[in-house]
Amino acid sequence: MNKIDTIIFDLGAVLVDWNPMNVYLKAFEGDEKKARWFLDTVCSSAWNTAIDGGKDWQESIEEKILEFPEYEKYIRLYRSEWESMLNGEISGTVEILKRLKESGKYRLYSITNWSSETFAIAFERYDFLKWFEGIAVSGDLKMIKPHKEIYLHTLDKYDIKAENSIFIDDNKANFETANVLGINGIHFKSPEELEQSLKQFNLEF
Repeated sequence: MNKIDTIIFDLGAVLVDWNPMNVYLKAFEGDEKKARWFLDTVCSSAWNTAIDGGKDWQESIEEKILEFPEYEKYIRLYRSEWESMLNGEISGTVEILKRLKESGKYRLYSITNWSSETFAIAFERYDFLKWFEGIAVSGDLKMIKPHKEIYLHTLDKYDIKAENSIFIDDNKANFETANVLGINGIHFKSPEELEQSLKQFNLEF
């Protein structure tokens, strides 16, 4: 086994708890079925991913309003109430990140699908984001997981050897791309399982 010297984290659902249902359950007065329909059909995951990939927020919202004019006020909430979608840090994973940082043995980076505009909000809110030596933000780079380009950019920019690194992500497709590129991918499910997975690489933290 190659000696691991670099660990790369995803952020959303790994270190940061983000959920648009926070906003839409309230907007639809507790009607979970309607809120889920809205997030599946109107402001969908694919629509949000396009924004994470660098598409302009305002343009995206106005296009969506043209498509679903009867839902204009709800569509506008996606940006105006975006901060309310943040539930805080995932404390167990942040604790692991802290221990890795304090050990002084590993370089720490992140690759995240996140719009430039809203990532700036999270970066100010969460101090642990400043523990990374570098963060590849999809909205800045106009590259997005699971496409290979954002991984290759990160490896090249920070002089990371794929075989000496670990990539942690809750999305199966994302860590599978890492594996294809020779990065050791871990599928994040919980902080407890992550700790056990990291120990299998003989990490000391």
